[in-house]
Amino acid sequence: MKTLNLITLIILASTLFAQPQAKKYPASDIDYPGFVELTAEAEEHRKTHTVSVQQFLNMVKDEGTIILDTRSEKMYKSKHVKGAIHLNFSDFTAGKLAKLIPNKNTRILIYCNNNLDKDETFFARKSAPLALNIPTFINLYGYGYKNVYELDALVPTIPLFDKDKPALEFEGAAVNNK
Repeated sequence: MKTLNLITLIILASTLFAQPQAKKYPASDIDYPGFVELTAEAEEHRKTHTVSVQQFLNMVKDEGTIILDTRSEKMYKSKHVKGAIHLNFSDFTAGKLAKLIPNKNTRILIYCNNNLDKDETFFARKSAPLALNIPTFINLYGYGYKNVYELDALVPTIPLFDKDKPALEFEGAAVNNK
């Protein structure tokens, strides 16, 4: 009987050790509660950092102010607000932002597809709660860029009448080929 118990114990032990062990991964570096807290803080800050088209145009004239386009590189290269620099939103990291905008006090103007009307080819509308301005503003704020102003207007991208010209000027491959 002792031999049988010993054999059973050896078989059980060997099957336990022969089973592949589930690989244990560290917890992800994702902090949803922190994001919610950051979003609430950014929301308060944003209340005083949205600007009209005229304010946007006046601010861009100030030395050291930049316009940041965070759409895809393809869309940026095709058509963007004149003078805008580019960093795809999905490429935001502290290092890439610091390389592009070394001074966190730089005034940054942002816009997104939902600010620009009449050009679905290059500025396709997003669902309003998911407009690119929102995560862009939150992320810039979270990375320490507090001097960010968001365009808060719907601006035509093409003249409404032949004699009119859009309030904002555009550049890129699609504009240069016309």
